[in-house]
Amino acid sequence: MEYIYAALLLHKLGHKVTEENLKRVLDSAGAKVDLAKVKSLVAALDSIDIETAIKEAAMAPVASSTVKEEKKEEKKKEEKVDETVSAAGLGALFG
Repeated sequence: MEYIYAALLLHKLGHKVTEENLKRVLDSAGAKVDLAKVKSLVAALDSIDIETAIKEAAMAPVASSTVKEEKKEEKKKEEKVDETVSAAGLGALFG
């Protein structure tokens, strides 16, 4: 996780996310640097627009909460139908 944080920090500060810059940030933070992880992350981020990825990640919780609200509304509707059916059933028992 610290590798991603370091890459985001470099991006936020306007520095290019390179192997050397990433290694420097991790070294200065006291992390034990795995050069294979550094190379993999830099290669993976090479084809990604970090700003777009951040915006998309920020939108994900909004979409998730909308789905949860829709499910709550459906459950409330189902409960109302069950209550109506129960009341009608009791009325039939007592004529």
